[in-house]
Amino acid sequence: MSDQTTSSTGTWIAETLYSDWGQQFRVGKELARVKSDFQDIVVFESNSHGRVLLLDGVVQITEADEFVYQEMLTHVPLIAHGAAKNVLIIGAGDGGVLRRVLEHKTVERAVMVEIDGEVIRLSREFMPGISGNAWNDPRAEVIVGDGIDYVKKAADGSFDVIIVDSTDPIGVGEVLFTDDFYQNAARILTARGLIVNQCGVPFMQADELRETSLRRRNFFPRVGAYVAAVPTYVGGFMTLGFATKDADFTQADLETVRARAQAAGIANTRYWTPEVHVGSFYLPPYIAEQLPA
Repeated sequence: MSDQTTSSTGTWIAETLYSDWGQQFRVGKELARVKSDFQDIVVFESNSHGRVLLLDGVVQITEADEFVYQEMLTHVPLIAHGAAKNVLIIGAGDGGVLRRVLEHKTVERAVMVEIDGEVIRLSREFMPGISGNAWNDPRAEVIVGDGIDYVKKAADGSFDVIIVDSTDPIGVGEVLFTDDFYQNAARILTARGLIVNQCGVPFMQADELRETSLRRRNFFPRVGAYVAAVPTYVGGFMTLGFATKDADFTQADLETVRARAQAAGIANTRYWTPEVHVGSFYLPPYIAEQLPA
């Protein structure tokens, strides 16, 4: 569970992701503290970031800045693909990725597979604004189950885009960073298909981006990353790693991105813009050097 302390300034919850560096939130009210079959889950009301979800002591999402992560994890791959109709989401139990995927009117089917039903239940109860009406969209199929097993059994070429919103490669999220998973992901993607997942904050987790990219390169001709600045993922830029069968994934120019966003009906975003989209692929050297040559 996350570390909790009480002082003269109130009750504080400290994130436990790193042993030597971290952040803490002053708790307005604890809303839920559950030990599921897979992980420890805490939801609390903070005085600075609205409601916050922690899994095994690590911040997953806050109401204040969720739009940064959700928009970049979703809009970048879908707009970069340009014609995605079938999308697979693994994890993302808060429903925010599902909501953003379904904002794309070009998407015909969105399958979401979340292993921990308690994450879905608690998110729907305590953080409903993150998912909006996504749960009730007829294009959505929500499965409480093992994403690894789903990918193994899915038909060849059945998805255009796979979005993995998981914890770091420890505990319940570890199997989503294996050779077996990426091999099956490549198999079930279409000829222009691509997969995106979070690869950590490289200032603190450079090995995560490096090792994930090397693994995926065994099954995809092009791997890389783009960045997003999410305030509650401490350490600077977060990397969103991608692997694609289409070498032109990052090559869409600004006018093309604008046209695709208009066709998809994407507007009123708070972080993603066509300009941010294009710029996010230009990596600082300390990040770029973690990618295979």
